[in-house]
Amino acid sequence: MDSLSISMVQPVQVVYSEHLAQSLVSICDREGYSRVLVVTDSVIHSLAPVQEAIAALEQTGRQIAVFDSIHADPHIATVDDGAARYREHQADCILAIGGGSVLDVARGIAIVATHGGSIADYVELSGSNGQPKRRATQRCQGLISVPTTSGTGSELSNALIVTDEHGNKLAVLADNATSTYAVLDPTLTLNLPQRMTIATGLDAFCHAAEGYLSALANPITDAIDEKVMFLLYNYLPRAVADGNDLEARRRVMIAASLAGWSLNQAGTIVGHSIAHVLGAQHHIVHGEAVGYALPAVVEFVADVREHKVREIGKILGAQIPDHAPLDQVRAIVVRAILEFRDSMLGLHPFEDYGISHETLVSYAPAVVNERFAGNTPKPIDTADAAWLLERFGSRK
Repeated sequence: MDSLSISMVQPVQVVYSEHLAQSLVSICDREGYSRVLVVTDSVIHSLAPVQEAIAALEQTGRQIAVFDSIHADPHIATVDDGAARYREHQADCILAIGGGSVLDVARGIAIVATHGGSIADYVELSGSNGQPKRRATQRCQGLISVPTTSGTGSELSNALIVTDEHGNKLAVLADNATSTYAVLDPTLTLNLPQRMTIATGLDAFCHAAEGYLSALANPITDAIDEKVMFLLYNYLPRAVADGNDLEARRRVMIAASLAGWSLNQAGTIVGHSIAHVLGAQHHIVHGEAVGYALPAVVEFVADVREHKVREIGKILGAQIPDHAPLDQVRAIVVRAILEFRDSMLGLHPFEDYGISHETLVSYAPAVVNERFAGNTPKPIDTADAAWLLERFGSRK
């Protein structure tokens, strides 16, 4: 039996609370934070719980500045502008409240504020010269992340995504830039629109499924990812059907955060590569894109991950005969994924985007060269990527 050595570090202090303002004041008191830069977007900034939290911090004498110029698929310039705002305010704390884009920008700000330069200097590139110009070598302190969606896991993740001037989505990987605190308050998700609940929940599910299948997976990440998929299969449809189902919202938020932790170790595979390439070029919602990609990705890796593909099927309620041949296993599990994605959750058809598969297939070289494709547990070439793209969004 081969020996196995695994190290799993989770440096983020996770606080579960349904009283956001009280929790934030308590954290700032404990850490001595006095000058807070709130990083958010204009919509989240206007929400009553966020306004109450900011007011509570101001009432305790803290100096608050707000950076809310954040949109989906945030650009490198947005992160650099936020870092300038941090320095201008002489901040000692970043309070990030929002979805994955907001939390990614906040961690990017923390990197640039601590180490200097531009966030572009820290991007992981593909190919033989893929090392970033700079690394985040020091621990970034004073970042409180408050997710308002349940999907990206960014509050526990070491990875963030930025978009360059050409529309390319680029990854920054920095263990030293994880949050200091993650505050999980599922009441912030009660008013999340149904379509966003589906998309962000699928993102979390695909983090777990792709991480489970990844070449970087290990027995600890496997256990986490199995539980994440189980929780999302059982509770995400409830959250979609009734957005005010607080118990479902709780379970989905916890699952998404756990997937973010596992992501630090196992990463994602080619499904996320497809989503990053297509999201940059056609602005397909990220969680929808990984959901459209997942069935074909599972089918593609089944020959080298048959046991795990079977387990995914079982988690999704599929009945798989013990001695079923691989082709039958593939078919049963893909059908179970489609049932979960399209029937139980109700993800809208990919055809709504109006993008031809001929156009999709043209992105095969970019998919092969995307950062996370290398985690796929078997080699992937342009023909393989074209095969996956041809099946992207298929409902059968």
